[in-house]
Order: sequence, then structure tokens, then C-alpha cells
Amino acid sequence: MMEKIETPLKDCFLLKPTVFKDSRGIFMESYSRKRFQETTGLDVEFVQDNQSVSSRGVLRGFHFQRGEHAQAKLVRCPLGEILDVVVDLRPDSPTFKQSFKVRLSDANHLQLFVPAGFAHGFVTVSDQSIFAYKCDQYYHRESEAGIRYNDPELNIDWEMEPSQLLLSDKDQALPYLKDLSL
Repeated sequence: MMEKIETPLKDCFLLKPTVFKDSRGIFMESYSRKRFQETTGLDVEFVQDNQSVSSRGVLRGFHFQRGEHAQAKLVRCPLGEILDVVVDLRPDSPTFKQSFKVRLSDANHLQLFVPAGFAHGFVTVSDQSIFAYKCDQYYHRESEAGIRYNDPELNIDWEMEPSQLLLSDKDQALPYLKDLSL
């Protein structure tokens, strides 16, 4: 079983799996294509799984791929806790340039479906996190793009002091939304 929870952004939603707990721990089905399709009405073929390990304050994002290589993603945090943030970059969408944030963790087991055409980023708020995600398109370097995490137009509250954030040189150099052609 899986529960679909709508977000304020068009086509973006949370999934809450059924978790079985007993004295030994927990068991849950983290993904089933059949259950995903039954719950969401979408037939998405995920072709690539990725995983990162991060310490507290590591911020990754905002990332996306353009054009025919744009990726839909199903993201989760199987260890630790992250603040996950998405931005709708689809010009024809009623939620264009709007953002949504949610805490994903090993305690709440929530997963976030990020539609193609969205920018995605997260920050680790626990001592360490494992971030895992499925993509429906393969990574394509020439289609890679991003937006600066502290873009004033987006005004994202990362819920940490700027001095606590750790970013790659690449992410610190990403352009502002106003400088992108979408």
C-alpha cells in the first residue's frame, strides 16, 4: 500500500508507503512500479538510480536537466533527514516559479515525486544523510543546468544559517533564475 499526498505544486506529490514495524525493526516496500502506477495514475519508467551521502549542512542544488533530457525523479532519504526543495520551472504551469519544501527522513519514510521541468535541491539537517533517487531519463551532461540556491527571486528559507551551509564550487557558481532562458 502507498498513499499519495498532494502538494501545492502542479503534478508534484508525496508518497507515504505502508511501514510494518515489530521488535526486529521495520519493513517497507520502497518502490513497486505496479503500486506507483495504481496510486498515481502515472506509468513512469525509471531508468537510473542515484545515491549521495552528505554531512550536516551540505546543500546540493538547485539542479535540473533541460529539453528532451529533463528528468522526473522519485526522491527519498533512507538515512538521516534532509530539507528537500523543488521549484516549478515549466513556463506553461500554473505554479511556474513556485517552490515547495518538505523534510524527508528515515523516520517519516516519505518520498517526493519531482516532475520533469522542476529544479531540485536539498540540505542535510541531520548529522549525516543518505539521499536516494530514481530518474526516468539518463544523466546527459550537455543538458545539465541549475539555479543559485540563494536566488532572491525564489527566497528559499533553507532553515540553517548561511555560515552552516556547505556547497560545491559548481553549485556556488550557478546562475540566478533571471539569467536563465527557460
